[in-house]
Amino acid sequence: MDASALRAAFARFPSGVTALSALVDREPEGMAVSSFISVSLAPPLIAVSIQLTSRTWPVLRRSAGIGVSVLAAHHDGLSRQLSGPSDRFADVDWHATDSGAIRIGGAAAWFDCALEEELPAGDHQIAVLTVKHVEHRPDVPPLVFHGSAFRRLV
Repeated sequence: MDASALRAAFARFPSGVTALSALVDREPEGMAVSSFISVSLAPPLIAVSIQLTSRTWPVLRRSAGIGVSVLAAHHDGLSRQLSGPSDRFADVDWHATDSGAIRIGGAAAWFDCALEEELPAGDHQIAVLTVKHVEHRPDVPPLVFHGSAFRRLV
């Protein structure tokens, strides 16, 4: 299988962009993730797919709470910042819950979660998260990733 052809085919499927973030040792940690899915309503579960080479996930998974913010259309710069090597939370509006989950300000939706299970999946792992609390803002359009670029719904 040609990996570049597979990547190009995957890019044809539009997805939202989320920020996984939490306080770890009293410091904000986070990463951008576009492979987010709803799994179950009862019990409330979501899942994200994370590269095995991620250096952020082993840190994030230590927190009792993990925030999943569905980034808004105006968060394209934040998505890049959360994927980069520099201070990922510089000038970012965020709030932490008592569990350590971080909520990104202005997000279209937000899930306060706890890690339920991790499953191996090739060069990724799937993290299944139990949703403890959810909020959403129907008036805020989400950021969309399609064709290897950020898009906005029209």
